[in-house]
Amino acid sequence: MLEVNPGLIVWTIVSFILLLFVLKRVAWKPILEALQSREESIRIALDHAEEARVKTEKILEEQKSIIHDANEKTIKLINEGRAVAEQTKSEIIVQAHQSAKTMLETAREQIVREKEAALSQIRNEVAKLAILTTEKMIDEVLDDKRRQQLIDTSMNKLPTN
Repeated sequence: MLEVNPGLIVWTIVSFILLLFVLKRVAWKPILEALQSREESIRIALDHAEEARVKTEKILEEQKSIIHDANEKTIKLINEGRAVAEQTKSEIIVQAHQSAKTMLETAREQIVREKEAALSQIRNEVAKLAILTTEKMIDEVLDDKRRQQLIDTSMNKLPTN
């Protein structure tokens, strides 16, 4: 089965030490330099990543601030728009009331004028009828001048209402 061979153990140890000596002279320095280079590049990458994280957080805070300011401005603009709309509404209502009042006053004045004109026309007709009736009753034909005098006299005697 297994036997321990002392010569093989000695040559194995000598070979191992010789291999270590050769590796130390030839390969150990480049391996350490490669490891140090790799370590340095990882450290630089971590530093860059940290800087990027800090910049990202700063940008995120700035964006939050900008969004907050925009929301405040939007709310302010909406409130100002509502105020302007309410003011415009009030002005339109006041103008409509003034316009309606003016139209009503104009209509009343027109009614009064038309009433006076109608009353004047009725008075003239009544006076003419009275004169015609009087002419027939007295069988006298009046000339135009005398007829106008009678109409004016009759008109003056009538009440103004």
